[in-house]
Amino acid sequence: MAFHSRSATTILFSLANFHLPFFLILLIVVGNNGVGVGGTKKRVHISDDLDDVEDNEEDEAWIEWGQKKKMTVEEFDPPPENFSDMDFSQMQNEVLKRQVGQAYGFVKLRLTDHRTPDMVSDIAVKWTQLARTGAIGVIFMGFDLSTIMFTLQNAQNTLEFKDFLLDQPEAYEIKMGDQFFRRPGDPPFDNLLKKLHEEEDKKKIATSSNDTITKDEL
Repeated sequence: MAFHSRSATTILFSLANFHLPFFLILLIVVGNNGVGVGGTKKRVHISDDLDDVEDNEEDEAWIEWGQKKKMTVEEFDPPPENFSDMDFSQMQNEVLKRQVGQAYGFVKLRLTDHRTPDMVSDIAVKWTQLARTGAIGVIFMGFDLSTIMFTLQNAQNTLEFKDFLLDQPEAYEIKMGDQFFRRPGDPPFDNLLKKLHEEEDKKKIATSSNDTITKDEL
């Protein structure tokens, strides 16, 4: 019995000596992997002192931040040096297509049609919607029974805008600054208005004369 007890003690001591180095190696490996007791990860401390840290990887957004955006340079289109070969309408077109910013003006309506203020407002709304479908930024507003005023957002669209308006049956004459646009062969609106007033005056005089003759006969 004493022999067996001594043998068992010897075997246990040998096993303990064998597992001790293995256990120490295991502790070293686990410690290097940052795992502590209870499976928690090792905390890493980051210093607040970043004076010695250099970051040379600046993206374009950071470089451009706070700077003024560069304007896109449109192709330079100078006016022709010689206007001698152009008629007046061609010279107007050369000037109009180089205007910038907003443009304001008025549209004279045909005098042959009788309108109410509501009808003039309806025409202004209709023109605004039609111009929008054609990608022309403009706002129309009724001014009086024979006039609609407008604000053209981009003056460079003047030529396209002029063609759009002269296609509208209600429009007679366009006034933008000192320039007037009408259909070929149409007299100026003021001349037409003056002629209309003269005809009305003649009718009044004729009516008055007829009334006088009738009274004299009575």
